[in-house]
Amino acid sequence: MTVHSKIQPYIDAWTHSIESVNEMVAPLSEGDWNRPTECPYWSVRDVVSHLIGFECELLGDPRPIHSLPRDLRHITSETARYTEVPVDIRRHHTSPEMTAELDYTILRRARQLRNESRAPETKVRGIGGPETTLEELLWQRVFDVWVHEQDLRRALKQPANLASAGAVYSRDYLLRSLPKVVAKDAGAKPGTAVVFDVHGPLEFMRTVRVTADGTGTIDSAVSLGPTVTFVVDWETFLRLLTGRVRPAVVRDSELKVEGDPELAEAILSHLAVTT
Repeated sequence: MTVHSKIQPYIDAWTHSIESVNEMVAPLSEGDWNRPTECPYWSVRDVVSHLIGFECELLGDPRPIHSLPRDLRHITSETARYTEVPVDIRRHHTSPEMTAELDYTILRRARQLRNESRAPETKVRGIGGPETTLEELLWQRVFDVWVHEQDLRRALKQPANLASAGAVYSRDYLLRSLPKVVAKDAGAKPGTAVVFDVHGPLEFMRTVRVTADGTGTIDSAVSLGPTVTFVVDWETFLRLLTGRVRPAVVRDSELKVEGDPELAEAILSHLAVTT
């Protein structure tokens, strides 16, 4: 069996990121596992538990039967509840238990992916049940693992891999959301052009344009006289779009805004497209 050439890069990016996580957490002391991360309400242990839980689901392991405590304030939807179960069930696991399970899960999942012979467009069951394509599922896993790798790196003060393959896939995954943020969520008028000028380890510029029918599009062409321009470093851009930091906290320091102030505020208020 041979992995399709279109999905091998996703597998390579996932492998690099998940192994980076494994190397980072392997030497941690018990206290380090309790460090808070920017992922709301989650510690280092919780983030790693989440990664283990979702990869185990894709391996076909049965979902754990577990009732969540009633005092978890951040559980406000069924999706949040679904995501929290494999996290909460590991909250009292020790450091050796966490590292052993992570290592074994990576071993099993890597073996599964090496034997992947389906086409990228094959319909598969996604996390939580909804149908998706194999390529989209692998893209989601690269994004999830890399974003949480960065959560761990910030919590543990071990910056790295901000321009890795996982970073590039995650950038493109997030950029898909911007046309809707500008055109629909923020209500930008037809003819509007909004520029995101991102610098740092991963440098890029994208322009979101609103067409005559109110649809948002995105491209890398330069816009003359944009309605709004956001100038921001790559890590702050990532943190904003993943809900790790509020715009007001980084405004005028890591984030510069030029142009229509009302539209800029509307865009910023909808910029967290995932958590």
